[in-house]
Amino acid sequence: MEAFVQTSINDGIAKIIFFHPQSNSLPGEILRKLAAEISAAGHNQTVKVIVIQSEGEKAFCAGASFDELISIKDLATGINFFSGFASVINAIRKAPKFVIARVQGKAVGGGVGIASAADYTLASTHASVKLSELAVGIGPFVVGPAVERKIGSAAFCQLAINASEWQSADWAREKGLYAEVHESTQALDQAVLQLANKLAASNPEAMQLLKQVAWAGTEHWDELLIERAAMSGQLVLSDFTVNAINQFKAK
Repeated sequence: MEAFVQTSINDGIAKIIFFHPQSNSLPGEILRKLAAEISAAGHNQTVKVIVIQSEGEKAFCAGASFDELISIKDLATGINFFSGFASVINAIRKAPKFVIARVQGKAVGGGVGIASAADYTLASTHASVKLSELAVGIGPFVVGPAVERKIGSAAFCQLAINASEWQSADWAREKGLYAEVHESTQALDQAVLQLANKLAASNPEAMQLLKQVAWAGTEHWDELLIERAAMSGQLVLSDFTVNAINQFKAK
């Protein structure tokens, strides 16, 4: 299968599915499409709630595409790539609808960012998390504000500093990243559908106002996340990062 982002709308629920054959990693094209689909669903009057999920039963998202990272040769290209993560997070933040994330498997880097930015995240017991950016010489700069907002600075630093270690789905639930953890994909899907149906039948104006309240204080993120993208865009050019990424790719 080739990479894709697709949206279906049924009974007021917009389901946005992304896929990449490399463990649902996120190259720039997928990031741009994902941000555009989230924004479009947010402004579609027939949509009451948005669900974001990835294809397959294994990894939810492997984060940044190593193939694309290693191809970055100048700062402008680096900023443009990492701005894709900023666009997805800001699209979730600014959508005037609640965004539910369905996390069926492991989430790394940008995948943790999506799970954190969502207004309500449900996961399976297989959905462990890791912020691996420091291990390849970068840092979770763009996703950092979303992760820290959701789980607090102490837990964010734990993930960011111990970049090679997985934290369990139960850990993520205890820290507030996941609202619910389910024993099976079937149970997860039932819970996602049940919540989405409830929200689709709720007062759209009340939900929009509640989302504004929940995200108060993040109005500067349009600028902040681009500044963070520049940090990563600079670091990805370093010899340390190039060597580290090549070592990861060789595994």
